[in-house]
Amino acid sequence: MEIKKKRKTVPLHIQILLGMVLGIIVGIIAVAVNAGQFITDWIVPWGKVFIRLLQLIAVPLIFITLIKGITGLQDIRKFSKLGGKMLILFLIFTAISVAFGITLAITIKPGSLVKQEVVLDLQQRYQENIAEKTEVATQNIEQGPLNFLNDVVPNNIVSAMSSNSNVLQVIFFAVLFAMCILLLPTEKMRPITDFFEALERVVLKMVDLVIKTAPVGVVALMAGLVVDFKGDLSMFGALGVYALTVIVGLLIIMYVVFPLAVHFFVRNLKVGKFLRAMYQVQLFAFTTSSSAATLPVTRRATVEDLEASEEVADFVLPIGVTINMAGTACYQAVAVIFIAQVLGMEMSFGQLLIVLVMTILSSIGTPGVPGGTYVILAMVLTSIGIPPEGLALIIGIDRPLDMLRSSVNVTGDATVACMVDKK
Repeated sequence: MEIKKKRKTVPLHIQILLGMVLGIIVGIIAVAVNAGQFITDWIVPWGKVFIRLLQLIAVPLIFITLIKGITGLQDIRKFSKLGGKMLILFLIFTAISVAFGITLAITIKPGSLVKQEVVLDLQQRYQENIAEKTEVATQNIEQGPLNFLNDVVPNNIVSAMSSNSNVLQVIFFAVLFAMCILLLPTEKMRPITDFFEALERVVLKMVDLVIKTAPVGVVALMAGLVVDFKGDLSMFGALGVYALTVIVGLLIIMYVVFPLAVHFFVRNLKVGKFLRAMYQVQLFAFTTSSSAATLPVTRRATVEDLEASEEVADFVLPIGVTINMAGTACYQAVAVIFIAQVLGMEMSFGQLLIVLVMTILSSIGTPGVPGGTYVILAMVLTSIGIPPEGLALIIGIDRPLDMLRSSVNVTGDATVACMVDKK
C-alpha cells in the first residue's frame, strides 16, 4: 500500500515576498523595453481587483468582528470593575502606540527619501484623489470645529455602509449596537450573538480566500508601481527606512513603554523580573506570529513567573488576544503616513486624528488572521483619501514586521493583566 506524501506548500508570506520581487523585475524590464503601457493596461488591473476585494470585505469585517468582540465581553457584568479597568488600559496603550507611531513617522519621514520628480509624477497620477481630499478638508474648515461629529454619527446606517470612506459611522453604529446587546438579558440575546458568531466565521473565510490571491495582486501592483516610478529604485531605500522605523517603534513600546508601566503601576514586580519572564513569551509569539497561539505560554508566564492571580489572567489574557493590538496600532500608523509621504500627500491634523481614532476602535475585534491588517489598512487609507494601491509598497516586507508586532501585543496583554491584578 503506497503512502501518499503530502506536498509541501510554500508559506503565503514567502509567496507574497516572491510576488513583490517578481513584480519589481517585471516592472524594470517593462521600463527598459518601453512596455509601460502594456503593464498599465493588462497587468495593473489584476492588482486593482485585489485591492477592490480587500475593500469589499472591509466594512463587513469591521462591523461583524467589532460586535462579536464587544459582546464577547459579557463577563464584565460579573467583574465590572475588573473589566472596566482592563478595557481602559488596553485603549490607553493602543492610543499611546498609535500616537507614538504617528510621531515617529512624521519625525523620520521615511517616504521623503523617494526622489522629488517621482513624487511629482505620482501626484499627477493621483491628482483626482488629492483634489478631492483638499476639497473635503476646505469644507471641513468652513463648517466649524464640531463638524467632525457628522462624520462619526450616521443618519442612515445603510448609506454609511455603502462607502468605505464612512467607516467611522459604521464603527459608531457597531459599538452602539453591541452595547445595547450587553444591556439586555444574555439568554434573550443568545440568538443574535450566535448569529454574529456564525457571520464572523463566514467573513474570516472570505478574508482567507481573498488573501490567497495576494501574491498575484502584489506582482501586478508592484510592476505598476515600478512603471510609475519609471524604474527609479529610490523607493526601496525609503522602504528600508520605513521598516526600520516600524521596528524601532515596536521595540520602544515593548522595552520602554510597557516596562515603565510595570515600574510605576505594578507593586512588588521588578522590571528585570518582568522582562525575563516575557522573553520566552515574546520569542514564541515572534516565531508563531500569533497572539492566540501564544496564549498558553503567556498565561503560564503571567501566573507562574509574574505571580498574577489565575482569575485575572484567565479573564484578561483571552480578551487581550482579541482587542489589545498595541503593536499592530503602531505599525498601521507608520504605514499610513509612509504611503502618504511616498505619494507626496500632506496629511492634515484632522486626518491624523482620524487615523488615531480609527486605529484604536478597529483594534477591538480585529481578527488575528493573516491579511486582517491589510483589510484594515485599505479601509483607513480609503477613509482619508489616500489611494489604497499604495499597500503594494509594504505588503512584501510585512511578514517580519508582523512577527515583531505579535511579540509587542502579547507583552501588552501580560502588562495589563499585572496592572489589573496588582493594584
